[in-house]
Amino acid sequence: MTIDNQIQVVLIDDDPHLRQALCQTLDLAGLKVLPLGEATGLTARLTRDWPGVVVSDIRMPGMDGLELLTELHGQDPELPVLLITGHGDVPLAVQAMRAGAYDFLEKPFASDALLDSVRRALSLRRLVLDNRSLRLALSDRQQLSTRLVGQSAPMLRLREQIGALAATRADVLILGETGAGKEVVARALHDLSNRRTGPFVAINAGALAESVVESELFGHEPGAFTGAQKRRIGKFEFANGGTLFLDEIESMSLDVQVKLLRLLQERVVERLGGNQQIPLDIRIIAATKEDLRQSADQGRFRADLYYRLNVAPLRIPPLRERGEDALMLFQHFTDEASSRHGLPLHELQPGQRAMLLRHNWPGNVRELQNVAERFALGLELALDNAPDGPAPGVPMSTGGLSEQVEHFEKALIAAELGRPHSSVRSLAEALGVPRKTLHDKLRKHGLNFADSGNAHADDD
Repeated sequence: MTIDNQIQVVLIDDDPHLRQALCQTLDLAGLKVLPLGEATGLTARLTRDWPGVVVSDIRMPGMDGLELLTELHGQDPELPVLLITGHGDVPLAVQAMRAGAYDFLEKPFASDALLDSVRRALSLRRLVLDNRSLRLALSDRQQLSTRLVGQSAPMLRLREQIGALAATRADVLILGETGAGKEVVARALHDLSNRRTGPFVAINAGALAESVVESELFGHEPGAFTGAQKRRIGKFEFANGGTLFLDEIESMSLDVQVKLLRLLQERVVERLGGNQQIPLDIRIIAATKEDLRQSADQGRFRADLYYRLNVAPLRIPPLRERGEDALMLFQHFTDEASSRHGLPLHELQPGQRAMLLRHNWPGNVRELQNVAERFALGLELALDNAPDGPAPGVPMSTGGLSEQVEHFEKALIAAELGRPHSSVRSLAEALGVPRKTLHDKLRKHGLNFADSGNAHADDD
């Protein structure tokens, strides 16, 4: 069992009288203390984000203070460890300080000395954990920008929603057209969550035959049905401790939906042919390309399951609603494909850029990725059913030409933002405009150099 995060001080001393006296001192100062008579097994009970400090005697039977320091710092080198020493142990304490101990107190010591050292150590611990949290948030933000490329308002909103939901325990329903990137969003939710070290199991319900879907999802025991010769662990059980992504959930039969609803409510799974209820620590991310509310109204999807899943919905915008992102995504996929194939980069001509912006992208990001792959291979840039109309989101009403120019300019800048640049000056040179002009245009179009993945670049 891990130590509660409400505990601020773990106090270890094999002398029960001294332990009681020190514990009383810390208690009177308003600190929550866990007193222990030995150090063995402590490391396994502390998580890396535990917000407290450890106070330990050096000389103890079993694991001594120096061994404890080494073991604790093997798990978290920034955990403050204060050592209590006898007069003859001062050389050992100096050695421990060199090994990373926060402080040592020589017996006998005043209560104020202990409290001062503990309070300073707790302040340092809070600072360390705050910095870790900030670094993790920055890393998550950069990771999302790399995975979910785009600076359009719908994509900025989607990344913000993913960031807010990832750290929660909530199940999520992803709504999006075919090819919009539902599995990419599901993986991002998993990788940015506390479950990132657990399994991510993806399964497409629409690709499973009706005869095997229950066995695949819930598992079975030997003899559960004809041909079931040995036990099979289902996908839900296999994903225990992690995340299960269930795509095309609308294709599941009503019978399977009943079992899924029970699993979501009770967090247990029962293998086919078995009686044992297996508890699950699992997050379910479901995805659909259909309107499940409409399907429920038509009796094709259980209304109770729809309402259970729809607590935290995420809508992925189709590419036709992200017109200014098309060039940025195309550049991203072209660079990726060129690097993978060891080929030189090909530059898009203005007419080709306009073609990409005009296209309606019925196959969404998946279609664009295929087009970019062909372009990187040196093949002709050809789009299926390419329309002759304006780029998505660019109206042809009064002032239409002016608005098209504005959107085209924004798309060009956004696409260049998707490429690595060491500074704003480098970006301005690539676009062929003065740096002041670029700053004005970034502000005008609501674009941000730091949000483009160049957050650490110097603005020189």
